Formats: sequence, structure tokens, C-alpha cells
Amino acid sequence: MESKTITPVEVKLGFKWQGLLLSFLVGLAIWLIPIPEGLSTKAWGMLALFVATIVTIIAKAMPMGAATLVALVISGLTGLTPLSPKQGEVGMLSGFANGTIWLIAIAMFLSRAVIKTGLGKRIALYFVARFGKKMMGVAYGMALADVVIGPGIPSASARGGGIMYPIMQSIADAYDSKPGPTARRAGSFLAIAVSQIDTIVCTMFLTAMAGNPLIAELAKGQGVEITWMTWFLGAIVPGVISLIVLPYFVYLIYPPELKDTPKMAEMAREELRNMGPMSKAEWILALDFILLLFLWTVGDLVFHIPATVSAFIGLVILLLTNIMSWKNIVAETTAWDTMFWFAVLVMMANALNKYGAIAWISSHISSSVGAFSWPVAFTILVLVYFYTRYFFASAMAHISAMYLAFVAAAIAVGTPPIIAALGLGYTSTLSMSLTQYAGGPGPALYGSGYNSTGQWWGVSFITSIISLIIWFGAGGLWMKLLGWW
Repeated sequence: MESKTITPVEVKLGFKWQGLLLSFLVGLAIWLIPIPEGLSTKAWGMLALFVATIVTIIAKAMPMGAATLVALVISGLTGLTPLSPKQGEVGMLSGFANGTIWLIAIAMFLSRAVIKTGLGKRIALYFVARFGKKMMGVAYGMALADVVIGPGIPSASARGGGIMYPIMQSIADAYDSKPGPTARRAGSFLAIAVSQIDTIVCTMFLTAMAGNPLIAELAKGQGVEITWMTWFLGAIVPGVISLIVLPYFVYLIYPPELKDTPKMAEMAREELRNMGPMSKAEWILALDFILLLFLWTVGDLVFHIPATVSAFIGLVILLLTNIMSWKNIVAETTAWDTMFWFAVLVMMANALNKYGAIAWISSHISSSVGAFSWPVAFTILVLVYFYTRYFFASAMAHISAMYLAFVAAAIAVGTPPIIAALGLGYTSTLSMSLTQYAGGPGPALYGSGYNSTGQWWGVSFITSIISLIIWFGAGGLWMKLLGWW
């Protein structure tokens, strides 16, 4: 009998004890505070557990999925969310039956096909070949490519870090722009420009960033229904203006030393020639995405096909044509991980809302700005919500911790519900470009070494002011034309 050596399993702490201790103490401190008048024991207990979970995530004491699993078990054991809920209670596993959670997971499966077939790279190279003779043309070419692939890849990291970053790096290398003395030749500008572009694209489409469907789901708790088309319709005008203005603004305040890049267009064309004509898999995938965009924009309105069902249709097509095998889907650990913690956070947010904790928090927030007219009060809430992103290293932590309470407060001071939900929703994603750690492609682009922390923060802060003016100035007027306020 053949003997096999079993590798010993190392037994050690599966968490950072300092971070977990901090979250435990924070949760315990909240729990020990006398329950405020008007709140039930369940509402206060869920608030303590939720805050402790967010602290665990922010402190990175455990992976996000593990942190939410612990929270799920505690909520079930303590009866905060029973496995078999009665009327007025929220079920422990109710989040896993949520359609929005499946939408984002399926979109992640589809995004893997874009990378696997090379279609995303081909699209990016095509636009760089067309517009890449000048540095601004390179930026706009990458913006157009990001817009094309954005709706089907719900990960800023995958698009910005997996597709755009290698192309940006090759451009910098072609012109001998390295971290250090030659960084400003091309690399410094391109890294920040790509970060800004990817953030804008994340904000334009409901399925371009994992946090957006979470926002849509949380908005339901305030009676606001955000469909794929609603999100896109509100974002299209400020989004297009931002894609035109912000790269050029970065070019003006943080200019590259190189203005002309004739080699880049030729390099992109050469790479496209090496890739050969579009494969059958790429054609099927391209047609599949066209079908999905049609169903997401028209299907819900005309045929009453929910966005999640449309996503399932797109996935089945890829399964039947073997572009994505079942093994590929099972192996897509990021999607399953996202789906798990997403489901738990949605369940906890629903419980906070149903038990009355959100109404209690929002009443305190709204009372602090209630003396102002709703446009002024909403502006204050947006600015506070936007710039608190400096304290969060995760988009999901920021959204989970603050979005629902701020939306409820905005509505309470008289902001039209759709404006409150979408305005703060767009703000959630736009704030991603503030720092190199706030999420999206920032870690990869900053990690390339072309920019110092001071350069990144300085340019991003100035750009954020222009971005907010566009989204709440031009965007506000656009929503007025749509009759939303």
C-alpha cells in the first residue's frame, strides 16, 4: 500500500487579535449603554453587532467573509435574526435569497470570461491604437475602452488593475518612464488618470462596481427602487462630462513631460495584429454582452425581465458554449466570497432598518442639519459622506457603515427620495479615487511607484472638487430635466 505523507496543518490564530479585541470592546461598549427610548433590545443588539463587524472589517482583523460569518453566527445564536423568523423579524439566511446578491455574483462570473477570452484587452488596445498618438488621446482611448467593458465587469480592480494597468505600464516603459526621476514623463499622469477614469465608469453603471447593487438594495429599505436603467439614466450626463473634463483637468494640473506618443499607437496596432482576428469565443461573448445590455436597459421596462434573470440568461449562454465551464464558475472564489459577505451585510442592514435602528440614527443626523433648506442640508450630508472616505480602506465598509443612515437623514430633511438615494449612491463610488487605499484600482496603480502619497492625495483632492461640481451641478440640472425633483 502506497503511503502518502500528510502535510502537517499549522495551528495558529486565524485573526489579528488586536483588531478583534478592539471590535469586541466597541460592540460590548455599545451593548452596555442603556437602550435609548424608543428602541427595542433587538434593535440595540443588532446595532452593537453591526458596528463591531464594521470595526473588524476596517481593522482587517479577519477577511471580510470570515468577519461576516462570525457576525452571522452571533446574530443567529442570540436570536437577533432567527433561522425561522416570525412576523416582524428578519431571517438569519434571508440575505442569500436576495436577487441583487446573485446579480453581482453572476456579473463577476461574466467578467472572468472577458479576461479569459482576451476581449477586454482587445477592446482597450483598439481604442489606444485609434487615439494613442498623443498622451491625452491615450487617456481618452482608455476611457472609451473602460466604458465599453465597464457594464460587464463589476470590479474596478479587475478592469483598472487587470486590463488597464498592464497597458498603462507598457506605455510608460515604451517611453522609458520609470518610478523615480523619469516618472513624470508618462507614468505619473497615466496612473492617476486611469484611477480617475475607472472611478467615473464605476459610478456610471449599476453593474460596474460591486458596491452599487448593495446601494440599490439598501435604498429599497427607504422605499426607493433603483433599477439598472434608473442608475444609468441618472449618471449618463455627469458621467460623460466627467470623462471629458477630469482627464484633461489632471493633464493641466499634473502634466506629463511627454505630450506626443506616436510609438504607442503603433505598439497597440502591433499587439492587435499579434492577437489575430476575433475568435469565435470573443464574438459569442460580445453578442452575449449586447444582449445583456439590451435586457438590462429595455427588458425590465418592456418585457418585465428582472436584471438578475437577465444576468442568469447571459451566464447560461456562456455555459452552453463552453466559454465558461462549470469548473470555471466554481473556481471563481472572489465571486463566491463577495456573494457571502454581501448577503450577510444586506441581512444585517435589513434588520437594522426593520427593527428601527436606522430611523433612530437618521433622526439624530437630520436634526443636526434640519435648520437648513433641503438643498443646503443635502449638500452638507454629501460632503461629510464623501470626505469621510479618507477613514475607510474599503468601499463596502464605507457603504455598509454610512449609506443607509445618510439616505434616511437626507429624506427626512426633505430631499426627494430618488435624489437622496442616487446622489449618495454616486458619491459612494466617486469617493473611491480620493486615496490609493480607498478601493478599486488604486492599490495597483499607486503600487506601480510613479506617484508619492502626497502627489496622489493632492491631485485627487483637487480633482474631487471638480468631480462633485459636475455630478451635483450638471447632474442635478439633468435630474431636474428628468423630473426627479
